Amino acid sequence: MPKEPPKTSEGWYSLHDFRTVDWDAWRDAPDRVRENALDDGIEFLRAHEDVTDAEDGSSAVFSVMGHEADVLVVHFRPEMSDLDTAERAFERTTFADFTERSNSYVSVTEVGGYNSEEMVKDPEDIEDTGLARYVESKLYPDIPDSEFVCFYPMNKHRLPDANWYDLDFEERAEMMDSHGEIGKGYAGQVTQIITGSIGMDDYEWGVDLFSNDPTHIKDLLYEMRFDEASSRYGEFGPFYFGRRFPPEDLPAFMAGDEVPTPEDESAHGHGGSEHHHGEGGHHGEGGHGGGDHHGGHGESDDASRSESIRDELSDLDIYAGRPHGEDVYAMVLYSEVDADDLYEEVEGLRGNFEHYDTHVKTAVYEGEERSAVVSIWDTMSAAETAGGFLSDLPGIVARAGEESGFGTMGMFYTVEPDRREEFVEKFETVGGLLEEMDGHHDTELLANHEDENDMFIASQWASKEDAMEFFRSDEFSDTVDWGRNVLADRPRHVFLA
Repeated sequence: MPKEPPKTSEGWYSLHDFRTVDWDAWRDAPDRVRENALDDGIEFLRAHEDVTDAEDGSSAVFSVMGHEADVLVVHFRPEMSDLDTAERAFERTTFADFTERSNSYVSVTEVGGYNSEEMVKDPEDIEDTGLARYVESKLYPDIPDSEFVCFYPMNKHRLPDANWYDLDFEERAEMMDSHGEIGKGYAGQVTQIITGSIGMDDYEWGVDLFSNDPTHIKDLLYEMRFDEASSRYGEFGPFYFGRRFPPEDLPAFMAGDEVPTPEDESAHGHGGSEHHHGEGGHHGEGGHGGGDHHGGHGESDDASRSESIRDELSDLDIYAGRPHGEDVYAMVLYSEVDADDLYEEVEGLRGNFEHYDTHVKTAVYEGEERSAVVSIWDTMSAAETAGGFLSDLPGIVARAGEESGFGTMGMFYTVEPDRREEFVEKFETVGGLLEEMDGHHDTELLANHEDENDMFIASQWASKEDAMEFFRSDEFSDTVDWGRNVLADRPRHVFLA
């Protein structure tokens, strides 16, 4: 009787295009021909990183070290036809005349249902907002801005004494769960993208690992080698290792110069510290760890919008930086679970988070209607990755900023201990005023489960204009003046919509 296969859900299609450069032909070519080839190559790579060829997707170019290839171009696109077009479009460039394909890999992003049938639903049909975001990030990934990438294909063994496909579903699920737990230990260090390729290529899955430290990739893979899912049932193909560089650095790459060029590292973000750090997950048959679906153009738009809001508040003499300074990021998830129970669950995750230098703070805040988990990180990508883990906490109902309308958060109102009661009374007074304002949905006060003087205020508005009207009001100005006497630190307002 056939064994039960896990259900899977598929997202974007993927092409890994490995190229070797004909260096002899390149050196012998006239300067004019090489210049045209570089212009052509830059135009192709830039257009595809900007995704001008499709409605959505992600692309990147990497310098591959070793003898197996010189260049790797990676594409994720909504349709297989998009990959077909991109592949042939590159072949038509003058730059392609100086390259030869050394290998390629065709696949599709995949999420599996070993541990939860919810995982294989369309993200729009998943009621748990955090889980929906997590699944979306696995099916429709942005390529992280990490400096290094490791790619390899893999199979599950079908040997007489070690046939993965002869195992019962429960036994496979248990091993996949164990494998995934190892990956969770690398949160903030390694981001993983898994693609399925059965029927599309020679292997069954493709694995991309991204990190800003190559030893993190090595450590993750080494530790996983000792897990039964790999040691007994894993079969691996060739490994490729590369460094990302921006398309504009193609001339430097071909000239043998450093890439990314020093001036590009700040402009393009490759090789820096404030980029996708994600987590490792487990290999094979979906359900793998990874960061949430953010970054790319969406992050730029959000950053520009936040800067615009902060500028407007600055004109009103209101500080609107990010919590704990200008260079950290917050992930906030709401839960309907009692704060005591939620705190016990968060404690384990916080212990793992504290292993990473990018972690600033993770705490549970308790309100009358719900609890909130706030996780603060040095980078946006690390915060988003933490959100992938936090979304698995019990009772998660929403991520701050995802409710209807325009979400604002007044975070970390640290109150002088002997003025706490006065602060709460003042909040109730202001809350009553807010209820009468046009466009106001709700405002809630929550206190840190471990420090009642650490306050968190979440406020929801129909639009940015409605929220700004309140910040411009005399009542808010009076509250700010009053707050200087009762707060132990400067209040900070963070906008999440």
